[in-house]
Amino acid sequence: MYTAIGYAAQSATTPLAPMSFERRSPRADDVAIEILYCGVCHSDIHQARNEWGIAVYPLMPGHEIVGKVTAVGASVTAHKVGDLVGVGCMVDSCRHCDACHADLEQYCLEGPTMTYATPDRVDGSNTMGGYSDSIVVSEHFVVKIPAKLDLASAAPILCAGVTMYSPIKHYGIKAGDKVGVLGMGGLGHMGIKLAKAIGAEVTLFTRSASKAEEGRRQGADHVIVSTDEAQMQAAAGHFDFLLDTIPVQHDLNPYLDVLRFDGVHILVGLIEPVDPPVNAAKLILGRKVLAGSLIGGIAETQEVLDFCAEHGISCDIEMLDIRNINEAYTRMIAGDVKYRFVIDMATLKA
Repeated sequence: MYTAIGYAAQSATTPLAPMSFERRSPRADDVAIEILYCGVCHSDIHQARNEWGIAVYPLMPGHEIVGKVTAVGASVTAHKVGDLVGVGCMVDSCRHCDACHADLEQYCLEGPTMTYATPDRVDGSNTMGGYSDSIVVSEHFVVKIPAKLDLASAAPILCAGVTMYSPIKHYGIKAGDKVGVLGMGGLGHMGIKLAKAIGAEVTLFTRSASKAEEGRRQGADHVIVSTDEAQMQAAAGHFDFLLDTIPVQHDLNPYLDVLRFDGVHILVGLIEPVDPPVNAAKLILGRKVLAGSLIGGIAETQEVLDFCAEHGISCDIEMLDIRNINEAYTRMIAGDVKYRFVIDMATLKA
């Protein structure tokens, strides 16, 4: 064991504040990492404030971690001291169920061990995330950061990037497909970039006409203002796929109308009941699919990092002093960030 430092919430109603805590010494298959950067995901806010009802305190968020290997366990072969590596949303799984064998650890039938606020599978301690100076993780859940990627802007790829890449891969989105991206936050702007790099024809759906220019700057071929009934009607039956990043309840029915037959509407941002209800006739009469997708597996995470390096894709970020994390949460709730905060962990020691 050794003493680490970070920022944590002690309850759902208290701000994040500095905290010292114990990290385990590396086990045989572990990699010890000095954290250089950590992205700030909206789910960090949900968890810190217990908005999903599953938080365990003290809670130290952070699952978009980039750092440098400082030590490895005796059996580690994939990484060595000095390597630049990343850790995403998971740090363990059962490793023997069908999902784990398919390299889709996020769907582990026994439940994955998340990077924070989950019992460790070995000692039962509460996992602590990346708002800290260091972390110790099994080598299986550590990925390599390609040399071509900027370290800070690579951090959100470990969550936002793979969240968009996984359904693109699973559903076989390809060059020439007509893809709509709903919403343009941290997830949406990465979805535009990834789908465009594959060669898809990409349309941003946004409620605000003021975002049209920004959507095109991110790579969208077209922009549809979803509150404009005429624009939505003109798009009826047009799209092969919709990547829906909207994190709050919204009416799915108008979007199902813009799908062609056999089209797929994929939810990646909404984790609550759909309201208003979906009209099943809209699915049945066009053999349309309403689907969901959760982050991505470890192999997919490495794939999307490599893909981004190959295609020159990075997340648009704003660097953050960790001492301003609570103000950053307030700004995120107000939508005042383009498009992901990334904490410079050097500020933890300032």
